Amino acid sequence: MKIKKTNPANIRAVVRVSNAVMVTILFFAIASCNNDSKQTKELPKEEKVVQKIPTPDFNADSAYACVKAQVDFGPRIPGTKAHAKCADYLVAKLKSYGLQVSVQNGTVKTYDDKQFVLKNIIAEYKPDLGNRVLLTAHWDTRPWADLDSLNKTKPFDGADDGGSGVGVLVELARQLSLSKIDKGVDIIFFDIEDYGQQSSNTEPQQADTWCLGSQYWAKNPHKPGYFANYGILLDMVGGKNPVFPKEGTSVAYASGIVDKVWDVANRMGYGKYFTNDITGETTDDHLYLNTLANLKCIDIVHYEVAKHNYPYFHHAHSDNMDVIDKGTLKMVGQLLLELLFSE
Repeated sequence: MKIKKTNPANIRAVVRVSNAVMVTILFFAIASCNNDSKQTKELPKEEKVVQKIPTPDFNADSAYACVKAQVDFGPRIPGTKAHAKCADYLVAKLKSYGLQVSVQNGTVKTYDDKQFVLKNIIAEYKPDLGNRVLLTAHWDTRPWADLDSLNKTKPFDGADDGGSGVGVLVELARQLSLSKIDKGVDIIFFDIEDYGQQSSNTEPQQADTWCLGSQYWAKNPHKPGYFANYGILLDMVGGKNPVFPKEGTSVAYASGIVDKVWDVANRMGYGKYFTNDITGETTDDHLYLNTLANLKCIDIVHYEVAKHNYPYFHHAHSDNMDVIDKGTLKMVGQLLLELLFSE
C-alpha cells in the first residue's frame, strides 16, 4: 500500500478549520439550548378547568302535584290531623330524595293565648359543606278566611299561601338529589307563620304575633352558629298572573341579594314578572331571619303594587287549586335552580 505524505502546514490549517467549525457548532448548540429554555419558561401554566354543571329543567308537574297533595290533606292548621298528616308526608318526601331531614319541635303561644307544638321541617343537602344557601317557605295555613266577604271564620285550602312555596322547594330537593352540585343547600318549612293577629280599624297589626316558627328557629337554629351565604323565602309563588316586586323588608336588609336575584330573573326573560317596583316593608319569615339570626334573606312574594295589596285570594276561600298556575311554579323553580347551578 502506498502512503501519501502530508504537509505539516496543511495539517495545521485543517486543525484550525476544524476548531472553527467546532466553535460554531458549540455556539449554535448553546443558543439552541437557551432558546429551548426560554420557550419552556414562557409556556403558559396549565389552568384547572371547572366544568359548569348544566342547570336542570324544573318539573312544574311535580311541583303542582306536591301542592295538590298538601291541599288534599285539608287546611294545615296547627293542632289538626291534616297538619300532622301533611308533616309526615313532607318529611317522608324529603327523605326519599336522600336529604338529611329533621323536625324541630317547640312550644309557642299564639296571640289568642292558645298553645301549640310547632313543627319546623328541616332538610339538608350536603350538610358538611360550609358554602350554603337557605331556601324557605311556610307550610301551615291560616285558620280563618278573615279577608273573605263570606264565611270569615272558616278555614281555606291555602294552595298558594303556603302550598306553592313548599311545592317548588320539594321539587327543587328532588333535582338536587339527581345532581352533583358542590354546594350545601338547606330547605326549611316554617310552621305557624299564618296564625297572626290581623290589623283592624281600631287595633294595629301586632307584627310579632306572626311567623312564630321562624322566630323560634332564629332564636334556636338547628345548628349552633348556623350561617348561610344568603336566604330566599317563597310566599305565594304559584298564582296566575303573578307580580313579584322588590319587597321592602328585603331591600332594607339585603338589597344586594335582591339585586342579584332580580338580575338573574331579567337575564332569563322574567322581567315582566320580577319588576323593579319596591313595596313597603312587610312582616314575613325573612324579617326574623335578618333581625334575629343575622342572615341576609329576601322574600319572593306575589304583591300587586298598583292595588297596594296581595292578590285577591289572599286569606280567602278562593285560595284553592284553581289559582295555581304551572307556568308560575316553573318560572320560580327554574330561577332558583339557575341561581344554585350558575354560581
